[in-house]
Amino acid sequence: MFDIFTDEQKDFAKSIDDFCAREIGDPEKRRELLGEGGTHSPEIYAKMAELGWLGLTVPEEYGGSDAGAVELCLLLEHCLKGLAPIGGIGPTLITAAAYQKFGSEDQRRRALELVVNGGTLSISMSEPGAGSDVAALRCKAERDDSGDWVINGQKTWCSNAHFADRILLVARTSSSGAKHEGITMFDVPADAPGLQITGIETMGGKEVNDLYFTDVRLPADAVVGEVDGGWAQLMTGLNTERLILAAMQLGVAQRAFDDCLAFVREREQFGRPIGSFQVLRHRLADIATEIEATRLLVYAVARKVDADPTALFPREASMAKLKATELSKWVTLECMQSMGGYGYATEYGMERMVRQAVVSTIYGGTNEIQRDIIGKTYGL
Repeated sequence: MFDIFTDEQKDFAKSIDDFCAREIGDPEKRRELLGEGGTHSPEIYAKMAELGWLGLTVPEEYGGSDAGAVELCLLLEHCLKGLAPIGGIGPTLITAAAYQKFGSEDQRRRALELVVNGGTLSISMSEPGAGSDVAALRCKAERDDSGDWVINGQKTWCSNAHFADRILLVARTSSSGAKHEGITMFDVPADAPGLQITGIETMGGKEVNDLYFTDVRLPADAVVGEVDGGWAQLMTGLNTERLILAAMQLGVAQRAFDDCLAFVREREQFGRPIGSFQVLRHRLADIATEIEATRLLVYAVARKVDADPTALFPREASMAKLKATELSKWVTLECMQSMGGYGYATEYGMERMVRQAVVSTIYGGTNEIQRDIIGKTYGL
């Protein structure tokens, strides 16, 4: 609605819309591509790789397009709006950004070329006793006499691990200082001997996993970045992570609105379309207004990141993640209510979007944590 994009960016967004309409189309086709409980279609993902979209923000020297945060947000918003069954894209791009910033040349090339060609990555931070308090992690990496690292411990809620090619592990390498110290990132092949990946059943399907490390041996050069420097490295990735999550949920909210709008225009009760009743007309007006306001926020933050890619924007990035995920949850529930029983039926897909939206306020840092971060930036 608001003219905030260049002609080139508009054309890019339209190409994504056209691709999704052609390749996915509707909830039924999406279910066919995914199967029971699936979230990621290798077939669709491979086609996106062929178009060069997966390497959108990857430097040209690794086969990417070296585009910015605005283009990345457009890709994610329009893919999610178009029902693209690519559950692996968010975690992959979040993880790729860490390899790009902190990996050695070999690690960067391996990970980024993997992404460009349709591979998937996963990042493993949370543990049973370390959720929002990530720095409380206990999964241990110790050097042995040969100089190799040996990993033991459990990680949990690891998105994509069951189909990822590589996992970026965040583990404890020292316990001598404050809990935010002594944390290190490691590059782990998903098929490493001693690593067991076990799916966790969720209302969203096959999304997340427990990871069990039993004497998993990694070479000395598996360290990504600096030994004991993992916490600072994690903090520098928050702009990317939160923008990715915000853009994806903006797309979910827009799709929910579009589907609900089409439904209330056609569905008749009491002799007229239900969208003509004031209660629904006003509800849809409020939803449309909130979506547009959130879009302006998300892309304003993306432009700040593009203007200064090395700067941290804790307030702005947290605001974008908070607003977009709360929006998505509210919109999908309001749209389900507007559609009545049909909103609850799997045939129409709204119930899937509700499930997709509800969890978004939890992952990537709960929205309670986002509010706390925002408050601290005001000296509170």
